[in-house]
Amino acid sequence: MTDADLGAALPLPVPSAEMQDRLTHRRSAPAQALTTPGPSRVEVERILLLGARTPDHGKLFPWRFVVMGPQSRADLAVALTPLAVRQPDPGKAAKVLSKLTAPPLTILVLSVPVPGHKVPEWEQQLSAGAVCMNLKHAANALGFAASWITDWYSYDPDALALYGVGAGERVAGFIHIGTLAEPPLERPRPDVAALTTWRD
Repeated sequence: MTDADLGAALPLPVPSAEMQDRLTHRRSAPAQALTTPGPSRVEVERILLLGARTPDHGKLFPWRFVVMGPQSRADLAVALTPLAVRQPDPGKAAKVLSKLTAPPLTILVLSVPVPGHKVPEWEQQLSAGAVCMNLKHAANALGFAASWITDWYSYDPDALALYGVGAGERVAGFIHIGTLAEPPLERPRPDVAALTTWRD
């Protein structure tokens, strides 16, 4: 990287009580509970812009977005219904399709690794996962609730063909965005101390 590749200086990190509070209370929303209002076109563009500011070794941008409104997801759920019957639990497979149709808006994040690059494919996939988390943070920052989900239709080959997943691409997640009528309940959290090793 040369000086010509670098942009303007960015602000250095400073302590932020607001950011700490947001992360302290961060909670995924139940997708079926997400309702209107959802983000406007301008707000979605802002969410995408913020979401794309994610760790990305090699500046490969190894992901892409598909913004899905109510009609496209309703059509998708109809097309997925016949595929649900061949899942191990057909009843559950059909029921989870409501996660697709309830929220006002969904951003499908696809992992699009660059083959043969010196940056390992695993790191490129991690970048796509980081984008998913960033999109959730961005949606929260604009006052919306969000849910990051995959479910069976992220892996079924015939399902993938329905929404244009290309060769070498994988679903990193469906990011459902909307508004909650009631605050979400807290869930069990990990014992961080038990999961941490300290080394001098």
